[in-house]
Amino acid sequence: MAARDAESDLIRGNIDAIVLRSLSKHDSYGYEILKDIAATSQGEYEMKEPSLYTSLKRLEKQGFIEGYWGSESQGARRKYYRVTPAGAQELDAAIGRWRRARRVIDQLLGQTDQHSTSQNGGNR
Repeated sequence: MAARDAESDLIRGNIDAIVLRSLSKHDSYGYEILKDIAATSQGEYEMKEPSLYTSLKRLEKQGFIEGYWGSESQGARRKYYRVTPAGAQELDAAIGRWRRARRVIDQLLGQTDQHSTSQNGGNR
């Protein structure tokens, strides 16, 4: 259970970047964003609605996305979101932060893997 919580914490810390990445593909609305995230993760992660809408509000307040109402021609009126130029810059920065953090963690855990491998006679 602790490993699952740690994974959730890592993902939770990157929700805004995940939402920006989904929206960078095309304008979208809430349910469609959730489906895209689940599909992109191949079912490994399903964002909860409250997490998504909290992130959308935060990103909109920061000027990283903007919302607009779609037409009612396809049923219910939906609020769509698009990434702003500032949001595109933030996504690039977030990807850079993630890559740097992943590299450090890989280095730190890689040292542990080498140590474990040598102590276990090369078997894991």
